[in-house]
Amino acid sequence: MYNSIVLVKQVPDTANITGKVMKDDGTVNRAMLPAIFNYEDKVALELALEVKEKFGGKVTAITMGPPRAAEILRECLYMGADEVYCISDRKFAGADTLATSYVLAAAIRKIGNYDFIFSGRQAIDGDTAQVGPQTAEKLGIPQITYTEKIIEIKENTVKVKKRIDGGYEILESELPVLLTIIKDAAEPRPFKAKRVMAYKGARSLIELEKLTEGNSLLYIDTLIHEYSQKGLFIKTFTADDIDVEADRCGIKGSPTKVHKIESVVLAGGEHTKIPATKEGVSKLITELITDRIFG
Repeated sequence: MYNSIVLVKQVPDTANITGKVMKDDGTVNRAMLPAIFNYEDKVALELALEVKEKFGGKVTAITMGPPRAAEILRECLYMGADEVYCISDRKFAGADTLATSYVLAAAIRKIGNYDFIFSGRQAIDGDTAQVGPQTAEKLGIPQITYTEKIIEIKENTVKVKKRIDGGYEILESELPVLLTIIKDAAEPRPFKAKRVMAYKGARSLIELEKLTEGNSLLYIDTLIHEYSQKGLFIKTFTADDIDVEADRCGIKGSPTKVHKIESVVLAGGEHTKIPATKEGVSKLITELITDRIFG
């Protein structure tokens, strides 16, 4: 049996990002953008579920983000995750990869008992591919990035195929290990109808707190107990729960600053029509060589 923790992230739909969604402090105002499940993280979850189906064990999905990030944790439950955690606190807002990996590592230590940590190669909102490796470094465990396929799991080791420029490598690592997954590694399974019906009512602590607002008949402790009994409570970690230093979280712990964001649109310029003749093709090849595209 192998237990897996999967790092998932709710990301803004980058197709809709413009300069108008940037705050004065250089961070993205995510509330102004539609949110989606980062695709490579969903692929990572699929691989974790496949390991569980083949060898047994448990799959736990965790996300760090604002309260609405609980939406993708419900999606993780729909796919087959056994347990989910929402890491949410105002102190974490505006975190770059350094601060994010610090908080994630602390949360993983709190959860404990894992053989694999799966993560998407990168998130579409930052494209840094840094959070996974930095988390592994802070946990003091080996990492294999750009994982394309899990070839073999044997006792306390795993052998994987890693994508590299122009080919691939076959690497072996001891467990526990963190693997970052590329989008072509698997096809995420669709939601299971029975699990959607079972977990559509799952709620995080913050979501339950909102239910009590303006309703004197509802008590948060009672709601937590009721939802926990039904297996519908999405556990929430705050800064106090995972014992992190405030100066290493959020904007305070983030040396990276975004000064500008632009929407770049590629447009066609002048074009030349090449006749389908021997002379036309010869001229095209000559121009390509001149422009150093060929040769």
